[in-house]
Amino acid sequence: MSKASRDADEARTSEDDVAFLEYTPLHTEDADAYGDVEAFAAAYHLADELDILRKAAALHRHDGNEDSVDGLSNVELTTLRQETSHRWHQKPTLWLTILCCSLGGVSQGFAQTGINGANLFIPEALGVGSGILGLVNCGMYMGQSCGCWLSQPINDRMGRRGTIWIATLLCLLGNVFSALSLTWPILLFSRLVLGVGLGINASTVGILAAECSPAYIRGGIAVSWQAFTAFGILLSFCGNILFSGLKPEVTWRLQIGSPLTPNIPLLMLIYLCPESPAWHFNAGRYNKALESLYRLRNTKIQAAYELYANYLARRKAAARLSTPEFETTTFLTKFKFLFTVPRNRHAVYASYTVMISQQLCGINIIAFYSSTIFSSSGFSTTAALWASVVFGLINFLGAFPAVWTMDGFGRRKLLLWTLPAMAVTMASASLTFGLPSGNTQLVLLAGLIYLFCALYSPGVGPVPVAYSAEVYPSSVREMGTSFGTFTASSWATVLSVTFPLLLDSLGEQGSFALYAVLNVVAWVLCWLFVRETKGVELEKMDAVFESSANVFIAKMWAERPKLLLCGSRLRQGWKEIRQDDLEEP
Repeated sequence: MSKASRDADEARTSEDDVAFLEYTPLHTEDADAYGDVEAFAAAYHLADELDILRKAAALHRHDGNEDSVDGLSNVELTTLRQETSHRWHQKPTLWLTILCCSLGGVSQGFAQTGINGANLFIPEALGVGSGILGLVNCGMYMGQSCGCWLSQPINDRMGRRGTIWIATLLCLLGNVFSALSLTWPILLFSRLVLGVGLGINASTVGILAAECSPAYIRGGIAVSWQAFTAFGILLSFCGNILFSGLKPEVTWRLQIGSPLTPNIPLLMLIYLCPESPAWHFNAGRYNKALESLYRLRNTKIQAAYELYANYLARRKAAARLSTPEFETTTFLTKFKFLFTVPRNRHAVYASYTVMISQQLCGINIIAFYSSTIFSSSGFSTTAALWASVVFGLINFLGAFPAVWTMDGFGRRKLLLWTLPAMAVTMASASLTFGLPSGNTQLVLLAGLIYLFCALYSPGVGPVPVAYSAEVYPSSVREMGTSFGTFTASSWATVLSVTFPLLLDSLGEQGSFALYAVLNVVAWVLCWLFVRETKGVELEKMDAVFESSANVFIAKMWAERPKLLLCGSRLRQGWKEIRQDDLEEP
């Protein structure tokens, strides 16, 4: 099929599907299309919940407007209105679930930078050069690249909680054996095991948080992954300081072994959380899904409304695609659906873009090698470690504004606003390496790295994981998120292997300049492919990704910033003035 034919086909598919997905009020005559409430309750063992389901159906019929529904109690009305006025007033069970997801983030950040300070001691302790050191550093990401693909089959069988438990156990074992390694091959293998666990976790934790959260605070809650990953990084840097006074052969072992700390409480707490409602939805267990929702939402009416809306959305999707509602598909079939179904393919473009942008910006290189960078720039070993601690603190605190901006400004705007400033900051940092050595140069370099981190934390930091967990339909959500994690891990592997060699060939100045250019590349990719998902419920995400890439880009160009339009009008006005001057006698 030619490109033009494919675009036309996608455009027709988009128009039909968007029209199909538009909200249609539910009346009794819709029973043949959707099944009425009584039939739904009888089919899924929900007869005891029929009264609350009738209220949920009435609320859905009026598009969530509680004032138009008769029979709601004062408590139900108050709670529904508080979804706007008291958005963060949620059940303790939801916050326990988010705490467990946050512990997964702590484990991720702690593990990925635990080796930061150890990089100063491993070459001498194990007798390796920069090439082997880069290989050991990327071992965790090589493992993640493999582990993320295990997420789908394990999730299918064990659920979100079971998958996180297994992944956390692998992380615990990987951290323990890393600390006990006697040779670099054993250390590399241990880092691979650790990476497999982190890859499974990274592909699952974000999904659990997204599927358990109400749509109106989903973006803010998703920031917990980035914020607590940054907290793990901070703990790692603090550990580097704490252990720096010990013997070198002991110091590096403690630095790469201490990330096991968050694994223990996560193993103990994860089964106290409810299972993801969406995981039960996928298997047609609406009764179990409702039990989970009752534990996660403030009132039964909120839980029942979410359940019924999800049921209707799935029935629509199944009818549109002409497939059984709960069809069992193989791993390869789901992977194929990522690229053969236009709506999924557009989500892949967006998810891949945000994940690759996070790696192109250069933050992980600074996280891995900040101590090395500061040390080679003239900092003493102790000063370099303390400078890294400040970096970790800024990274952690800088994530908190995104709790509000993710659902306020939106995902796309955060990326497009922060990436240009990050490019300028990285380019400025590269120039400091050309200054004479001294306190001025060190202060400028540290300040620019900290500014870069402060710009990263509320934008490119929290968006990718949250975005990848929400853009896919439930039928391929684990597969899509795994693909996003694989993208990030693969690029992190390449960058962590090449950065020591890059420093040797280009030096600090050339390396930082290269990453400044890559930030610009990331901005262009985000402008082309990232679509806004702010405030969109998961079951209504199809409408965002149905239109073809060409249609979306044309729409974004038409809505480009007014500043560009003003510049165009000024140029046109100047041409008209010059033409008038030439025409005067």
